[in-house]
Amino acid sequence: MPIRLHNTLQRAKQIFEPQDSSRVTLYVCGPTPYNRAHIGNFRPVIVFDTLFRLLRAVYGEDAVIYARNITDIEDKLIAASLETGEPIKAIAEKYAGIYNADSKAVNALPPTIEPWATAHVDEMLDIIDRLIRKGHAYEAPTGVYFHVPSMSDYGQLSGRKPEDNEAGARVDVDDDKRDPSDFALWKFAKPDEPDDAIWDSPWGRGRPGWHIECSAMAAAHLGKTIDIHGGGIDLQFPHHENEIAQSECAHGEQMARIWMHNGFLDMGGEKMSKSLGNVVLLNDLLENWHGEVIRFAMLSGHYRAPLDWTDDLLAQAKTTLDRIYGALRRVWDAEDVDSPSRDVFDALSDDLNTPEALAALSALATAANTAADQNDADAMARAKADLLDAGDLLGLLQSTPAEWEQGGNSDDKSRIDALVQARIDARTAKNWAEADRIRDELAAEGVEIMDTAGGSTWRKI
Repeated sequence: MPIRLHNTLQRAKQIFEPQDSSRVTLYVCGPTPYNRAHIGNFRPVIVFDTLFRLLRAVYGEDAVIYARNITDIEDKLIAASLETGEPIKAIAEKYAGIYNADSKAVNALPPTIEPWATAHVDEMLDIIDRLIRKGHAYEAPTGVYFHVPSMSDYGQLSGRKPEDNEAGARVDVDDDKRDPSDFALWKFAKPDEPDDAIWDSPWGRGRPGWHIECSAMAAAHLGKTIDIHGGGIDLQFPHHENEIAQSECAHGEQMARIWMHNGFLDMGGEKMSKSLGNVVLLNDLLENWHGEVIRFAMLSGHYRAPLDWTDDLLAQAKTTLDRIYGALRRVWDAEDVDSPSRDVFDALSDDLNTPEALAALSALATAANTAADQNDADAMARAKADLLDAGDLLGLLQSTPAEWEQGGNSDDKSRIDALVQARIDARTAKNWAEADRIRDELAAEGVEIMDTAGGSTWRKI
């Protein structure tokens, strides 16, 4: 089944055909690392990691080049530096590290390339120079601006025309712009800005605008035309629209063949955002929920639709994962085979239909339990292969069943292991009262001991 993806530019699904099947390119807008990212920021991380996994399964791991940038030139970073007195670089490195650790916690693979904006200022200057020479940009007292009316088909991605843009609604307001829709390519330095936020340019000292950063980094690492460009729906306008404008006017080529956008994460019917004060940090969620539970919950809704984030959603994801891991445990010792089902693959190939893919994963767990009930060795082997292959595509089932069932930090696991061993020793010594006491102590913690012919093991319930 070919991969079909919804292209925001075309307002329709289309068959994905890369320019070069040996070098498939994917660019996703990454974080501005001035603070911890909230759970809504991790929807694109999980969505496009799932796409990355799917593309790797089709074209080969080495053939897919996934770039996710770090925006370390930005007003919020400057504000954080002025407030704390810390250098911008130190702030950016700290929170980029936290972001990557959080991404790993939800089983996101690292991108192939992680370009930082500060390492690509020369490329930004080159694009700006091209735009000026081609008549698409001009210098003004406050900086260099892209002249939106110079591009006849501006608005092709969002469907918005320049006259529809409301000044102040993420559109820079400057008296010296030729048109209210014009946006900054280069901002001249202001007196109170720190030195580490200022660069030299042919037009004066300052820093690049937000949009030009991604255009430069995408072109530098993936080429002037990339296969897929992704990000949150909030970036469709103005960020992605302006990326298209400056990239295509500078290079004379289509910037991206397919544009993909994930929907918002909602809290009680409202978009999650710092400005609304309804932010939930991933770091806080990880204190109570395994990263795989968070990932499962995120994948439970189709990526293009809004997703209402609730504790019930997480609890349901945990219950379902417990069931699937329980099925995997029953076939875990089966002989390895290489004949996985294509149901999950086919669901993901249909515009990342993760709800259907999770339903298919659940059906595979049912098949595994049936095979175990019937003690059918061949069916158990197939079921194990099916579950593990599907898990790799979805970024799930990345622990062994024992690791999942004994979830918790290593100190906690070591303590429980020691108590289980103490119970085994007590039973060996026929000290039944002590054995029962340890069993009851662990049961009070939600730990179930399972005695089998091969020994005793445990799981959290």
